[in-house]
Amino acid sequence: MAIADHDEYIAAAPEPFRPTLERLRALLSATLPEAEEIVAYDMPGFRIGGTVVASYAAFSRQCGLYLQASAISEHAEAIAAGGFKATKTGITFSPRKPIPDDLVVRLVRASREAAGA
Repeated sequence: MAIADHDEYIAAAPEPFRPTLERLRALLSATLPEAEEIVAYDMPGFRIGGTVVASYAAFSRQCGLYLQASAISEHAEAIAAGGFKATKTGITFSPRKPIPDDLVVRLVRASREAAGA
């Protein structure tokens, strides 16, 4: 079953993850007011023009925040200092230890810039 929108995705996520997903959605929405809320690759995201600038997801044991690769590399030290695991385009974290709001905002701004949006 495909997820239609952000509300449906969050409602379908495991209960302990919902507040974290709601917080991420609010932060992303506030940081990217010009973005369109979309669902792509079964994840809620924010698109500007034709580019997905940021998206988020919940898995069985963790959440993820996904951005343009250069946003992750640009903030690699802050990500590592916070004790978070990063891949080329994402950061995973537990709802018990979420990514600090200020780091989320910096990452999302860098991702928007990298996307040329």
